[in-house]
Amino acid sequence: MAKDTAEQKDGQTGTIAVNRRARHDYFIEERYEAGLSLLGWEVKALRAGRLQLAEGYIHVRSEEAFLVGAHVTPLNSASTHVIADPTRSRKLLLKRREIDHLIGAVERKGYTLVPLSMYWKGGRAKLEIGLAKGKKDHDKRASEKDRDWAREKSRTLREAARR
Repeated sequence: MAKDTAEQKDGQTGTIAVNRRARHDYFIEERYEAGLSLLGWEVKALRAGRLQLAEGYIHVRSEEAFLVGAHVTPLNSASTHVIADPTRSRKLLLKRREIDHLIGAVERKGYTLVPLSMYWKGGRAKLEIGLAKGKKDHDKRASEKDRDWAREKSRTLREAARR
C-alpha cells in the first residue's frame, strides 16, 4: 500500500505550520533552512501540530539567531512536570557564514527576517526563514489584483475548454 506524498518514512506529515501572513506582508528575497533548539514538550506539541508562526520573527543578537514570538501551545499530558512558556525565544541553528550574511542584510540593507514555515526533515524540526522586504499598501493591492486576474484567466480557460 503506497503512502501519501506528504508523509515521510517515519509516518510524520512534512509540514507543521505555514506563515501565510509573511507572503502577504513581505517580498521574500532569499530562503534559508535552520534547525531549532527545542525542549521535549515542544517537540511533542509540534508533532500534534500546535504551532502558530503568524506573530513570530527572527532576531539576531550577539551573532546568534533566535525565533521570537512563535506560539507553541503545550500539551496537557506532555508538560505536567515543567512550567511551559509557549512564546519563549528558541535558538536557531545556522552556519556561521549564513548568520554573518543575515546580519549584513538586516543591518546594512534594511531587510527583515521572517519565519515562513516549519516542517519535519529526517525526524528533526526545520524552520524555513525568509530574508524579506516589507510591502507597501499599493504593493499588496497590486499582488491581490494579479492573483484575482490569474484566477479569472484560469476560470475562462476552463470554460473555453469545456465548449
